[in-house]
Amino acid sequence: MFRFSVSALFLLLLIIASPVMGQLGGNSTYAFLNLTHSARVASLGGKVVSIPDDDLNLSFHNPSNLNEGMSNHLVMNYVNYFSDINFGYVSYARHYEGVGSFAAGLNYINYGKFTGADQVGNITGEFRAAEYSLNLIFSRAIDSLFRIGVNVKPVYSMLESYHSFGLLTDIGITYTNRDKLFSAGLVLRNAGFQIKPYHEAHREPLPFEILLGFSQKLRHAPFRFSLVAHNLQKPDLSYTDPAKNTGEFDPITGDPLPENKWEKFADNFMRHMIFGIEFIPVDNFYIRAGYNYQRRQELKISNRTAMVGFSWGFGVRISKFHLSYGRASYHLAGASNHFSISTDISSFSAN
Repeated sequence: MFRFSVSALFLLLLIIASPVMGQLGGNSTYAFLNLTHSARVASLGGKVVSIPDDDLNLSFHNPSNLNEGMSNHLVMNYVNYFSDINFGYVSYARHYEGVGSFAAGLNYINYGKFTGADQVGNITGEFRAAEYSLNLIFSRAIDSLFRIGVNVKPVYSMLESYHSFGLLTDIGITYTNRDKLFSAGLVLRNAGFQIKPYHEAHREPLPFEILLGFSQKLRHAPFRFSLVAHNLQKPDLSYTDPAKNTGEFDPITGDPLPENKWEKFADNFMRHMIFGIEFIPVDNFYIRAGYNYQRRQELKISNRTAMVGFSWGFGVRISKFHLSYGRASYHLAGASNHFSISTDISSFSAN
């Protein structure tokens, strides 16, 4: 019965997701659902779906990462973003033997305070904008190698006098080999619909995404490597900048040179890739770094690329708490700062 339910759910989500398969950033609402809260995930490039350890934050990106080792764990995240925007995520998990693992979390973003004005510029007062989603996660082992997970996300958005409510779902499956060194994860994220749109006459597309990730930990060295292929629902992530003049013309005929198809293929392939590495010299200290090719290509300044697209961070365990910091470079204008704290509540009552 359980296997049949999993297959039926995958089929249902594919049907729900099909109208939004071609959508990407800038073309959908509830975009805050794709923001990265976890300092660890931010430092690894922004998306991680395949690391199989007891970090409860990982279940936000892939619900099948939720496992019995996270039972009674609590995580809290805060991100100091751009232009006084801040967002965060808090979650708690519990495992029930013979049933599965459950987690509940709250995801929010606060856009801050704005000054309102009418059509001729007269100040009308102040207003705020914020969005919230509740994360209700369930995960269960299929066998010793595979886990399946589902995250049901009611979403509420309040932008000045405009309000919207939606219902979205993530579904994921994780494979971990027997020696726990290699793992892979597949996730369908943000499939669903708007129950109440901002305007009754127009329902907007949602930020649906398909991700496939791999993780490899070395047996005799303190390193773990991760690779994530994101936005697989949209094969072509490249775009043509109408303001960019390449100036590539045949010097004899003056005709534009033909497009280098291999170069275009390689560029588009890399836009789907996010790379991450963790250095774990001891159990209580971690150093992490990541590279997001698409972020670098789309946000860099050609004559000053700097560290755009790169990210880094570290984590340390102090007493009963895991503290993490992550920093992701988006542009020369600034970077995002991520702070995470997690703890096992059971450890406070242990003898």
